[in-house]
Amino acid sequence: MTEPEVLGARFRDGTTDAVRLVYEEYSSMVYSIALRTLRNTADAEDVTQQVFVSAWRSRDRFDPQRAPIGAWLSGITRNAVADALRRRARDRSDLAEAQDAPGPDRTDEIIDQVVVAQALVELGPPQQDVLELAFFERLTHTEIAERMDLPLGTVKSHINRGLRRLRTRMEGSHASR
Repeated sequence: MTEPEVLGARFRDGTTDAVRLVYEEYSSMVYSIALRTLRNTADAEDVTQQVFVSAWRSRDRFDPQRAPIGAWLSGITRNAVADALRRRARDRSDLAEAQDAPGPDRTDEIIDQVVVAQALVELGPPQQDVLELAFFERLTHTEIAERMDLPLGTVKSHINRGLRRLRTRMEGSHASR
């Protein structure tokens, strides 16, 4: 089992320190998704707390073999954010406030952005560096090889392995939706 699978299994089994470890590992992801969608610090903090309370209460339904715990938590976050948006819309009482309502639901897009950013960090150098140069700076393989002083084949291998790892991570994230 991988480290996230072990942590997920311990969380599901109710191990005493597992909730703390899961919170330490994933609270920033949950908070980022909530804040980017709700655009309100207090609401994002409330959603973060709701997500972890809900996760703890329903931990017996979590299956670490089906999806990583981070993907499961992002699904709970998605639902909690949607609930918060519905409450916000319900609470609006006049037309002026209704016109200020948030635009289309971008929760899935934001979740993907957070998951990709987190996955890139988890790749670590040099794969993270190579992929960031390729996608954010739009450098060619040859330009990356020159900038990083690496053989062209090594750059291509880093990109290939990094993309496979990102794909696996994204598939795990989408499994919970």
